[in-house]
Amino acid sequence: MLQPFISHNFNGTVWRLQIDGEMDIMGIEVRNTNDKQTSFTSISLLTGTVYFDSFTLPERWLTGIEALYKGVMLLHYYKHETSPEHSAIIAVDATAPKEVWSNYSLAFDHLTVNGPAVYNTALQPKKLFVADVATGKTISTYDANLDKPFENFIVIPDMVPAEQVLTDVLPEEPYGNMVHFLNHNSYRIVSLHTLKNGALQQHLYIMNGGNIVYHDLLNQGIQKLQPEAFVLHKSALIYIKNRTEIKVLKL
Repeated sequence: MLQPFISHNFNGTVWRLQIDGEMDIMGIEVRNTNDKQTSFTSISLLTGTVYFDSFTLPERWLTGIEALYKGVMLLHYYKHETSPEHSAIIAVDATAPKEVWSNYSLAFDHLTVNGPAVYNTALQPKKLFVADVATGKTISTYDANLDKPFENFIVIPDMVPAEQVLTDVLPEEPYGNMVHFLNHNSYRIVSLHTLKNGALQQHLYIMNGGNIVYHDLLNQGIQKLQPEAFVLHKSALIYIKNRTEIKVLKL
């Protein structure tokens, strides 16, 4: 039977995950609505080492994670509490909770193979530049032909009809006709919902051939179907349980 090599609980809701595709580091944004506190955690997907946990910025709430790249975690602020618009870039060493650089005039747009694409929030129309992730200095004007999107090696499961999966192997009957499904190596990974006493549950199953080699109950007592419960990064299966715990298995 498979067992998680990472199992980490958080004091709040796991809000967003970002993965450094080169360094295999996972960054997690956690939001605690009771305390109005946003914090960040960094974990190695290779060794399971927790580089830091519950790291916070001076702004307690209006902040979030943008990306991880070459061992640097890029964070942002929000312009206003009621607006999704981002402002500023705060770069943190992903292996130690210390600021590397910050720029309060720039905002993050997306990640390219040559570094983060950024723009000056005071200028319209928006013009993109590529920045050096180690220093924050802009190094070139963004060129879509040269600055291709960075591959983060994350695979998202497909949503397929339940009959396409080995449903006769599963001890639970899927609720509805669709399940989330992914093949990797010799494993079949399935996330499905069941109906128990008028409430929905969400399960994760991993099958090898006709055998179930892993099962976890991810959510129970929920009122609506949940989105995909897991992603695959290279050979690391990553999933969230009860919205407050992250588990990782090596497949």
